[in-house]
Amino acid sequence: MTKPAAAAPLQKVSAGYSNVSADDLASWVAKEAGIFSQNGLDVDLQLVAGGSKTMASLLSGQNDLTMQGGSEVLSASTSGADLVVLATLAPVYPYLFEVSADVKTVDDLRGKKVGVSSAGASADIASRVILKKQGLDPDSDVNMVPVDSHANRTAALISGAIQGGVDDPPDSYAVEREGLHTLFDLAGQKLPAANTVLVGQRAWVSANRETTQKFVDSLVLGIARMRADKPFTVGVLKKYFQSDDEEAMSGAYDFFTREVIPSVPSPRVEQFADAISILGDKNEKVKSLDVSRIVDPSFVQSAVDRGLNK
Repeated sequence: MTKPAAAAPLQKVSAGYSNVSADDLASWVAKEAGIFSQNGLDVDLQLVAGGSKTMASLLSGQNDLTMQGGSEVLSASTSGADLVVLATLAPVYPYLFEVSADVKTVDDLRGKKVGVSSAGASADIASRVILKKQGLDPDSDVNMVPVDSHANRTAALISGAIQGGVDDPPDSYAVEREGLHTLFDLAGQKLPAANTVLVGQRAWVSANRETTQKFVDSLVLGIARMRADKPFTVGVLKKYFQSDDEEAMSGAYDFFTREVIPSVPSPRVEQFADAISILGDKNEKVKSLDVSRIVDPSFVQSAVDRGLNK
């Protein structure tokens, strides 16, 4: 009797993400729903706290792909890294600007400490954009304090170590339960951003185009599953945030599906405009980058052409 053919081995892929944030929800859903494995991938999702460390993990080969801020992609590119952005998972700023109880107006922020993960990272770009729009100079009117990670920023807001900073659900629920409140709703303004992108080194992507396409396909399918199945997705959020807080996790689901995560995560040049403007003030090389060479929407477009977003 002839033995059935053995199933093809799964292709191993290491993928890093820079923070425990629902920006990365599509990858979590793809992992937990078995979508990656159905597409022939054995994906190891690795939390690497902070954008600069996540970029280092990509450039060193520790991770094949990473999900992190587009601003960090720009900075690395000016230093000679040859990177390609394959998808934009958060094409708007997914934040609420949370402040301590004594901050009632924009003017009350003067002289206060505003927390960011690190200089030039997504939260830093978002904070600078909104502060400038409100007439404040981020470098002189407030004290920008790097705290290394999203989780540390939430903790610093709650402890009072900082008096302002961007946050998002579910963490914003914990912050507001401690008496802080939202001063600005960045997500509601729908400002174009490359807040979280999927990026790889061009050499790896070129050598592994089929694997890359399967990974992007899985993200697009993950978004579709996420939108169609709130109970399952809330369960995924509870697992990755290690929380049984139903109100906060349900709120995070509603916030990110309504305000942040697109049905089609196409990367676009215009999403990088704010990051180029902010980073370019201190690094002239950023202004001369050809972002159209860095952005490759073809993988997402292929997934859409095959109807995977439906």
